[in-house]
This record gives sequence, C-alpha cells and structure tokens, in this order.
Amino acid sequence: MAQISAVLIFGAPGSGKGTVGAKLAATTALKHLSTGDIFRGIAPSSESGKLLASYSSKGLLVPDEATVEIFGRYVEGLVNTNKLNPAKDTLLLDGIPRTVAQVDLIKPIVDVKHIFVLDIKDEETIVARLLNRAKIEGRKDDADVNVIKNRLNVYKESTAKVLEKYDPKIISHITGDNTPDEVFLDVLKAYVDFTKSAK
Repeated sequence: MAQISAVLIFGAPGSGKGTVGAKLAATTALKHLSTGDIFRGIAPSSESGKLLASYSSKGLLVPDEATVEIFGRYVEGLVNTNKLNPAKDTLLLDGIPRTVAQVDLIKPIVDVKHIFVLDIKDEETIVARLLNRAKIEGRKDDADVNVIKNRLNVYKESTAKVLEKYDPKIISHITGDNTPDEVFLDVLKAYVDFTKSAK
C-alpha cells in the first residue's frame, strides 16, 4: 500500500481533538480518522477488543505494535473499498502516533505533512471537560477522575514527546482553552496557511 499524506491533530485527552477534527473534516477535503473511534468500533468479544479493553479500562495506552497493526488494517480496508484514495486524499489523524515508537511504525503507512497542537494550560479544565463528556456520551474511560489523571500523566510522559520527533516548522500551536468555535476557527486558519505554503 502506498504512503498516504496526513496531518495530525494533537493534544491532551479532552483538549477537543475529536470535536475540532470532525468540524475540520466537514469543511475541508481532509478525511478524519480517530484511533479512539476505530478502537471503540471493534467488537469487545474479539481478540483485539479484549486486548484494547484490558488497557483502556486502566487509562493505559495500547501497545505500539498492536495499535499500528489495527490502524494499518483499518486504513487498508478503506483503500480496498475505495473510501480512501492514497494518490489524492489527505488523512486528518487523531490519536496516532501516541508514542515515540509509533512515529517510526506509522511511516510506511502515512507521510505526516503538518501537526496542529491544541494546548490547554489548566489541567482542571481538562478534567471537567472529560467528566462532562462521560455524562453526555456514557464513556466509562472519562467517568473516573483517577483514570483521567493517569491518562494525563501518560500524555505528559510519553505522548507529548512525540512532537520532538517532528520538525518544529510543521507544527502549529493552537490555544485550546478558548470556546470550541474559537479553537476551530484558529485550527481552520492554520490549515489554510498550511495548504497555501504546501503549494
């Protein structure tokens, strides 16, 4: 399978990646792909489903090789069913790469062109957002404050280091503490600037 161009939407759990990603995909030619959505769509009774549940229930990351294998199979399925054209489409990735090792593991699948980082300074804002999301969407991984804090620690200790593997020139930092509309507007502007510079 040929490499597919991709831009990343990056940030701590609850920073608004999914919301912004869905809006960006709805208003641009980007194809939004969330590993969280892919994982949640896997049958819990399957081997992959059991593996995922054993980690997510504790707020831990799924092992790198398993994550990339599931992601790669999903992308290949999109290509094989003509839902994705590697020659024309650009993916908007949310949730991968999450570790430094994944940066290298996904290289055969995707070519990262740009990264949008949603920065939130106040950790309590994130906790409040996730607890609220748990009530609205019924997501168990967002309902426990201890699990949330563990996920934030994992983000700071491993996921945030992913950015060090990429050229700072392809990274746009967005203030994620603003309203969802303001954050989306800032990301959209950064995306337009990126597309202009890519031509």
